[in-house]
Amino acid sequence: MPENPLIDRLEEFAVIPVIAIESTTLALPLADALIKGGLPVAEITFRTASAGEVIKILNKERPELLLGAGTILSVKDLVRAKEYGARFGVAPGFNPEIVQKAREISLPFFPGVMTPTEIEKGLSMGMKQMKYFPAEASGGVKMLKAISAPFVHQGVRFIPTGGISISNLADYLLHEFVLAAGGTWIASKAMISEKKWDIIENNARQAKDRVLEIRNA
Repeated sequence: MPENPLIDRLEEFAVIPVIAIESTTLALPLADALIKGGLPVAEITFRTASAGEVIKILNKERPELLLGAGTILSVKDLVRAKEYGARFGVAPGFNPEIVQKAREISLPFFPGVMTPTEIEKGLSMGMKQMKYFPAEASGGVKMLKAISAPFVHQGVRFIPTGGISISNLADYLLHEFVLAAGGTWIASKAMISEKKWDIIENNARQAKDRVLEIRNA
């Protein structure tokens, strides 16, 4: 299988903090907390007006942070994410127009799926890695195992997101078809707005340590 540095790094981290941040002034301390916690990766979601500028700031000031852009709902946001320095994009659903544009601008992209039909659409457009969302509400790892079974032999892997926390992380990461898990528990919107950097740093460290425990079990 050809090497893919981005996929290798996401698999190494195994956990992707999903971030909704309201103010650009909080971007750097947030990044520093994740970096200090040993988890230098973040998916900045376009659920806030400041998302694009946050990505732009972090790309310039904290280049060691692997930056993704989440909640990509339009081609416009996809292009902005690329221009601002995002290394990958993520969407909650499957929009063929966005998937095609991501290929055209060479931005690794993980569309959201939760049915075999959507997985087939992804495969037909050359997608091998997809987001499984909303993970827990859609049946959790049991459902993901069932719907992924016909496709695993083709190298399809998933980033389950939605309802995942430190307590059920192992349920997902123990399976080869899971590339990494996304979650808001490491740095919630409230934690960020309340500047709870120590808690975020500790959550990142706990997630990193839990990944090591799971892999060494």
